[in-house]
Amino acid sequence: MKKVAIELTNVSRKFISPEGKVTLALKDFSLTVNEGDFCAIVGPTGCGKSTTLGMITGLNPPSSGSVKVFGKPVVGIDPNIGFVFQADAVFPWKNVIDNVSIGPIFRGKDPKTAREMAGEWVRRVGLSGFEYHFPHQLSGGMRKRVALAQTFINEPKILLMDEPFSALDVQTRALMQDELLGLWSEKKASVVFVTHDIEEAIALGDRVVVLSKGPGMVKSSYEIPLTRPRDVSEARYSSEFIHLSKQIWSDLKDEVQI
Repeated sequence: MKKVAIELTNVSRKFISPEGKVTLALKDFSLTVNEGDFCAIVGPTGCGKSTTLGMITGLNPPSSGSVKVFGKPVVGIDPNIGFVFQADAVFPWKNVIDNVSIGPIFRGKDPKTAREMAGEWVRRVGLSGFEYHFPHQLSGGMRKRVALAQTFINEPKILLMDEPFSALDVQTRALMQDELLGLWSEKKASVVFVTHDIEEAIALGDRVVVLSKGPGMVKSSYEIPLTRPRDVSEARYSSEFIHLSKQIWSDLKDEVQI
């Protein structure tokens, strides 16, 4: 039986503006993610998807309820957690190999060892030959490969992803989704993947959680029966995929209609 990696129980989160206005982002929200599971979260803008990730990292403590990681309350930043953002979190003044090696260096590895590790990860994400290129010399998809290498090199036990591929074109997005699944299948980190894209959620996840409009609550949850290893492009044409997409959209459309 799998152990619980992430557990949010009856969580609510309030934000107060400088003018004193109170906004309730999440209300009585509960979520459990087991070790090695890939959980995708979809929902309308402003439903608290990114807030959920912030609470797991410890950056946004809940106003009420509890957040636990591996059975312990979240206090501060956990080094076992990796985060891939929508925007590229790369240093523009550093080349690829230096960007990838910076994480291990901050965690105490000597620079030579860190660069050797970075060289291996640069190869694994398909960027051999681009080690000494700078971010402005790379395409959007290549920068995302750098971001994946930056994250996976630290071998996180939990991987949080906030719409990491939303800015990419359709073809590049599909390639990066396959790349992500390939890397994840090797290490089996527990993943929480936030997206607006229903098809992306189904293609990647073991489970898709649908949130209501803000304040966000769990509206529904779907187990994804698609087999692994999974080819993202081919999976989209299966009858199971199409049926799930229709079901999830049925749940979601009432939340996004004005």
